[in-house]
Amino acid sequence: MNDYENIDFTPLVALSDDEVVTRSFVRDVPLSEGRVLALVTLDNGRDHTRPNTLGPATLLELRDVLDGLRERASRGEIHGVAVTGKPFILAAGADLSQVDIIPDRKTAALLPKLGHDALGRLGDLGVPSFTFINGLALGGGLEIALNSDYRTLDMSTAAIALPEVFLGLIPGWGGAYLLPNLIGIENALKVVIENPLKNNRTLKPKDVLELGIADVGFAPATFLEQSIRWADGVIAGSVTVKRPHAPGRIERAVKWDAAVGIARKQVASRLGTVQTSPYVAMDLLKAAKSGTRAEGFAREDDALTDLISGDQFRASVYAFNLVQKRAKRPAGAPDPKIARRISKVGVIGAGLMASQFALLFVRRLQVPVVITDLDQARVDKGLAYITGEIDTLRGKGRISGDEANRLRALVTGTTNRADFADADWVIEAVFEELGVKQEVFADIEKYVGPETILATNTSSLSVERIGEKLAHPERLVGFHFFNPVAVMPLIEVVSAPATDDVTLSTAMATAKALRKNAVITRDTPGFVVNRVLAKVLGEAMRAVDSGTPFADVDTALAPLGLPMAPSALLDLVGLKVGAHVLDTHHAAFPERFYRSDNLHALADHGSLLEKDKSGKITGFDKTALKIVSGGGTPTPGDEILRRLQDGLADEIHRMLEDDVVHAAEDIDLCMILGAGWPFQMGGVTPYLDRVGASERAFGGTFHSPRIAGVE
Repeated sequence: MNDYENIDFTPLVALSDDEVVTRSFVRDVPLSEGRVLALVTLDNGRDHTRPNTLGPATLLELRDVLDGLRERASRGEIHGVAVTGKPFILAAGADLSQVDIIPDRKTAALLPKLGHDALGRLGDLGVPSFTFINGLALGGGLEIALNSDYRTLDMSTAAIALPEVFLGLIPGWGGAYLLPNLIGIENALKVVIENPLKNNRTLKPKDVLELGIADVGFAPATFLEQSIRWADGVIAGSVTVKRPHAPGRIERAVKWDAAVGIARKQVASRLGTVQTSPYVAMDLLKAAKSGTRAEGFAREDDALTDLISGDQFRASVYAFNLVQKRAKRPAGAPDPKIARRISKVGVIGAGLMASQFALLFVRRLQVPVVITDLDQARVDKGLAYITGEIDTLRGKGRISGDEANRLRALVTGTTNRADFADADWVIEAVFEELGVKQEVFADIEKYVGPETILATNTSSLSVERIGEKLAHPERLVGFHFFNPVAVMPLIEVVSAPATDDVTLSTAMATAKALRKNAVITRDTPGFVVNRVLAKVLGEAMRAVDSGTPFADVDTALAPLGLPMAPSALLDLVGLKVGAHVLDTHHAAFPERFYRSDNLHALADHGSLLEKDKSGKITGFDKTALKIVSGGGTPTPGDEILRRLQDGLADEIHRMLEDDVVHAAEDIDLCMILGAGWPFQMGGVTPYLDRVGASERAFGGTFHSPRIAGVE
């Protein structure tokens, strides 16, 4: 009897009464010399757009099927068991669709135990067990394979990963114990920690074989036949399996703890210590160097129960749903059928930002792109940057030689704005000054056609005012990218009072074609992301100006979980830009946004942080510290944090009342995609609800019920 034999899992099944059940279909496959392989095929009966998932009913059925196969094995009727999936898909992991409504910790504890109960049987069948990884294998899907004795791999598999840490969880169905004991601690850290934290990077088949996760790979055309033949050889003893990365005694004694220690420091340096799951996962990986399988599974049970019950997982599910669902159906978007077709793009400017725009537009839209600037030297410099980036993409194998040639041919430069005459879309990337942008658009309107869409990349200026000198302001829209343009997934599409539906629809369609997520915002100072960040930076500078050291302010605001401290954020956006952003918001809302003379002085000095040759921050610039010294009595850290929390709750509540965006979810989507607000915090509004700031600021909450854990 195993450790889970007498557990009643029906409360989990009751929560998932609408589960799309993945069935376990069994057929016997004859092998050589009269042996038989029982082949279990997982199939939820849907097409490839609905991958197999592992919900409670699915796991209970798989458990019962494996029990039956163990009985057959004991009678000598079968000599091996293999699990595979429907075409192109093994399983996409646990069915998390109902997990966020688990009512209490007691029920939460059932989920890790059910996974261990079902999948753990693959290691206790009395005959060799195999997983034929025939396609997508994520999370629990990969853990099916890890619980088996042997693994084969279809070399066309799209993606394999253990992404749990990204969602505020850990591989809790054996992965945290079995993987490091299969491929070694350093490789396991890469799969469990490093990849999920790098935008959920997945493994390709070549990686899976090199790491030793799979024992052998086969071509897709004959994958099942070759897998069965290979399994036959393993059962017969004619095929020997070697595991080159399996950890030995020296690795366990010397390298294991050191590798985890290094990983812990790297994660702390990059993310801070607010996010829980990476550290829990590292603790489990560290403990996996010794102890039994049952002990490892018990540790996973406890850890996963804590995480499922906690705030960060619920916040992660909320954030995940925003990115996967709400981002694909933007609130307030006009009918996409009225969007105009873009067949040529004009970019006003040839500096770094403008050149990044041009490169993105030509890569994604595959249409002619023309850039312009004040003189030919600037145009030539911009073109050189773009062609250099295309050459880099070609060198890395991300585009073919033919595509590189085609892209280079599509990009041209000019100093004659008449060359914009046939452009359908013109976007500016000039100096962030109202008068400059007004004159640029008033001039370009003389050359372009009557249906050309005009877009401004302003980060904080009024789109309405930018269009004041236009004859047709209805065709002007804000189209605010975030830097770096190629990487950041958000575009704030700003609808000014005059912006018509055709223009707005075209902007949304263009953002989608650029493979960006767009959120429509009203034309207000800072729109969404910069307005929220202006509050963060303003309160940070208020504390500094009052005499609190920069380092103490950074520490005080660390619980927000932002990807970088306020000082690093100021360094990234630039001190002059930061001062400009605070000035803009103070001018619009003087009673709520702080303006810092010291920040202007720092901008004149030009430096805040000291860095080594690799760009790593080593401390604060000594002159910068002198500039901000002498402010008076330092503010306690908890007071700085509370003041910012309450200020953010008040400001976001005002933004929603003013219909800057349609809902709190849009604020969070912007902050997650545009500012890197961690998934595990759920964006900003669930956090403000949890810490009580919403109640303090406006006597309510942004979400009802709150997005929080259970007891």
